[in-house]
Amino acid sequence: QVQLVESGGGLVQPGGSLRLSCAASGTIFTTSEMGWYRQAPGKEREWVALITSGGSTVYTNPVKGRFTISRDNAKNTVNLQMNSLKPEDTAVYYCYVIAGARYWGQGTQVTVSS
Repeated sequence: QVQLVESGGGLVQPGGSLRLSCAASGTIFTTSEMGWYRQAPGKEREWVALITSGGSTVYTNPVKGRFTISRDNAKNTVNLQMNSLKPEDTAVYYCYVIAGARYWGQGTQVTVSS
């Protein structure tokens, strides 16, 4: 069983920054892809970014150039640095890891508002 614990959400003004972290624990032998989704009120969950075990990254277009995903393989953690935040980034952010199966975190709220 794999557990994911997220941290770092909160309220920030437009143009501000937040850093989300996600720590995976449990029986993990190898992880391949790690990443983040988000779900805004009244909308479907959407994929945001991923990072492979080799460090390759992919981003959804709306966050390119503003968000940076990183990981620490030794600690089984994945981070999301979010800069130049916009009100439309407001959502619950979920991390995930693929370790044989896909596992999800519980979600952390990010609110961008003045």
